Order: sequence, then structure tokens, then C-alpha cells
Amino acid sequence: MKTYETIEEEFTAFKEIYKEAIVKENAKKILKPYQEELLKLQRHLEKHNKKMIILFEGRDASGKGGTIRRMTRFMNEKHYRVIALGKPSDVQKTQWFFQRYTEKFPRAGEIVLFDRSWYNRAMVEPIFGFCTKKEHKIFMQEVIKFEETLVNEGIILIKLYFSVSKEEQARRFEERQKNPLKKWKFSEVDMQAQELWGEFTEKKFQMLKKTDTESTPWFIIRSDDKYTARLEAMKVILNVAKYRGRKRDLDFTLNPDIVIRGRDEYTLMKKELQVFRH
Repeated sequence: MKTYETIEEEFTAFKEIYKEAIVKENAKKILKPYQEELLKLQRHLEKHNKKMIILFEGRDASGKGGTIRRMTRFMNEKHYRVIALGKPSDVQKTQWFFQRYTEKFPRAGEIVLFDRSWYNRAMVEPIFGFCTKKEHKIFMQEVIKFEETLVNEGIILIKLYFSVSKEEQARRFEERQKNPLKKWKFSEVDMQAQELWGEFTEKKFQMLKKTDTESTPWFIIRSDDKYTARLEAMKVILNVAKYRGRKRDLDFTLNPDIVIRGRDEYTLMKKELQVFRH
């Protein structure tokens, strides 16, 4: 026979599951009109032979993958690709660093979404020793020239950085470990993410300082609330890219508590790091 405590625990768990289901259902309704706008954008790019690249960056468990899935949920699969490159091969290591990324670039009328991008060299690679200090330095010197060339060639480049708090990242890691359906997401690199939080913060600071420009800006998405983050990320894309048929009565205003420009994030981080270092 179940004890009162057991019944109470089960009821509490049921309430949490029910609450999460309601939140998800409401999120679907809120996202739908923006997903419809993304379809309009996709058709516009196809019609005018435009190319778009969207970079999804951020710490592990920051919500990149979930956002990509919601963005592409109703898109025409013939005109978008999601790219998530693994470790470079021995041959690729001998090539120009950007080459394995340019090989995946969009053709006319296509959107390519990079689930992590060449910015691995700005953060992950130097922290884990996957590149030398010289290689990291060269990348930081060359990346803006590379991106400005893309923009000058008419490619629409959007850089999104999903910013999750240390506490929320820890909670999501714990959830991944407990949930058999999510356990595959948890890797050896994830295990070190919390320990190396400070190193990642420092590299993020350097990256924003060097790579946020007027022509290639970063958009920082506060992603502790993953549902709001997905919505605001869609708004960013729909605001950056011009297209016909935009729904006039839909709210495209960015939430300043969720979305911040890279240069403004850098300014905030500079103040915080000065306090931390002293």
C-alpha cells in the first residue's frame, strides 16, 4: 500500500508535468504566427535568389538546438539546411580553417543554420586545447574580414549567441542525466562546462570585443527561459531580414530583457569582470 508521502510525491510530480504541458501548448500558439512569417521569409529568399546564414552559438545546454528545431518546424526542407560539424578530419586540419564551413554555404534561395560554427575557434577550441594560441590569434584577426566579405557578396549573416546562466545550465545538465530520452545529449565536454565556466566567460568577453561590428553584429539571447528565447530569436531574424508580406499587426518588438546587442553585452561584462578581478 502506498504511503501518504508517496501519493503526495506522485501528485506533485503529476502537477509539474501538467504545468509543463500547458506551458508548451501556450508556447506553440505564441510561436505559430512567427513560424508563418519565417515561411514568408523563406519564400522571399527563394524568389529573389538570396542567401542567408544563421549562426547559433552559446554554451552547452543554452538552447541552440531546441530553437533551431522550432524555427525550421514548418519550413520547406528543400530550401534550408542545418549544419552541425564534428571534429575536423586529418585532411581538413591541413586546409584553410574556414574551408570546411564554406563548403556548406547556401546556394541561391537557401538558408543554412549552423549549430555551432567557425566560432568554435574563439571559445571551445582554445579552452580544450584543440587549437594552438597562434591559431586562435590568427582566427581572431581574420574572422571579421571573412564575415565582411560574405556580407559584401550579398549573404545575409545573422549571429545569435544564447546566454544561459550557470545555475540553469547545471539544472539542464542534471535533467539530461536523469532523463533517458535526453541522456545522449550529455557528453564529456559537458561534464567540464561548469568547472570551466570562468574560462568560457573570458573567451566570450574577448570574442564580443573583437567580433561585434556594425556590419556583423552579435545578438545575445538570454535563454534561461527557453520558450521566450525561441520567440525572441525568431523576431531577431525577422527584423534583420527584409521580406514582402510582413504581417503588420504582429508584434516584432524585441524584448530588451531578453535580447541585447553584442557590444552592450561586452560593456556589461567588462564592468562585471573588473569587479571579479579585483
